[in-house]
Amino acid sequence: MPDMMTCKTRLQPCRWVRTVGLIVAIGVMVGAPLRSQESLDPGRQGDPATVFRSGVTLVTTDVIVRDGSGVFVPDLTESDFRVYEDGQPQEVASLVLVHGGRVFNQLVPPPQAQEGIILPPTRAVNDTAGRIFVILVDDLHIETSKTPRARAVFEQLLDNLIHEGDLFGIVSTGPSSIRVDMTYDRSLIKSSADRLTGDGFNPTEMIRFLSPGPRGPSELSWRAHVAFKTMRDVVRNLERVQNRRKVVIYFSSGYDFNPFAHERIFGRSPIYEDMRNSGRWGSMFGQDQVAGLYEGIADPMMDPFERISRQGEVFSDADLAMEIAELTKAANRANASFYTVDPRGLVAGPDPDYNGPREAFNDFLFTTQNSLRSLAELTGGRAIVNRNDFDDAFREIDAETSDYYVVGFYSSNPDPTFRTRRLRVEVNRGAVDVQHRTHYTYARASDNAGPPLP
Repeated sequence: MPDMMTCKTRLQPCRWVRTVGLIVAIGVMVGAPLRSQESLDPGRQGDPATVFRSGVTLVTTDVIVRDGSGVFVPDLTESDFRVYEDGQPQEVASLVLVHGGRVFNQLVPPPQAQEGIILPPTRAVNDTAGRIFVILVDDLHIETSKTPRARAVFEQLLDNLIHEGDLFGIVSTGPSSIRVDMTYDRSLIKSSADRLTGDGFNPTEMIRFLSPGPRGPSELSWRAHVAFKTMRDVVRNLERVQNRRKVVIYFSSGYDFNPFAHERIFGRSPIYEDMRNSGRWGSMFGQDQVAGLYEGIADPMMDPFERISRQGEVFSDADLAMEIAELTKAANRANASFYTVDPRGLVAGPDPDYNGPREAFNDFLFTTQNSLRSLAELTGGRAIVNRNDFDDAFREIDAETSDYYVVGFYSSNPDPTFRTRRLRVEVNRGAVDVQHRTHYTYARASDNAGPPLP
């Protein structure tokens, strides 16, 4: 068993090279067709302390309009849309219609006027990729025993979601080492599914083998950081793609920075575990007296030193919420939506090897599923959790990503201190349902500066 845990807690250096290589490839391949549309950045030509946002930053959001019967409305023009930022009306500068996965018409935003510079007129680039997918396989958070099921779910993408003409890429976070550059070759989905191997911890391993940390098991937080940072770098590169909806299919079983907190106190020590099963701490098992061997050992739940070492664990949920918020802000800036897929499906109960209380397992299950829901809902996507009909779920995603508008505007608020802006989109049609993201957040100045050199 120690050998198995050593394999799980050490990652090969080549995985980092492959992951970084795919992130760079995604940025190059999705950005190359659109380089001719990039305008000069006035923030880099003048004083870096002076930031002008009004009329400079094009904000885009995808909008899905359906009638009362749930049918997409494809005949809207820019005059039919009303866009509000923090309650203030904005002028629509660009409008793209994607219907059936193909671009039918495009209102390209005019280049910004810059004094003293005469620029030649730009031409729209003919990019036929109406849909762009990035598939993240977070195998660091998929249990090894769930590998066959995860592969079966992954293969359903080929039949129900990824179609001919769709541009997609695949990246993994763990030892599966899956790397597929942005491509139209759908056969690579099957070969990637064959390589998918879960490397996550199951509940029994979390209770018995995870070492405690100041804010929960450090191994779990480190694995989540790897997944979040990988996805953040990918969506940053997706910002180069304009006038398209970027869809991230997020395969993961969710996140919990401090699972089974009470059970791990007793599970990681044979003495504490025996005490729980033989003394007053284990009276629920029918034991009435403390074994004489453990009379002088303090209750680990009441020992002051043990309690001090666990004080930081109360912030574990807040840490997880903050990291999810940072990732979703980056996704909203790139107009990317997360569709989280839990390969566990509908969970009826723990595995047979789990020997802990059912309440602790339910808390762990709720936290992991709720983290996936947060990633999806905060980016305008959908969480596929607690359901086994993955084929129907992928068809629903297919419908949402095949028909949509991309509406763009230049913010009229030049104040850079207002980073988070509320969005509201209305349509000049009666009895229609309008679906769009509700907010976006400007990047910090340090984020715009780019990552530090190695």
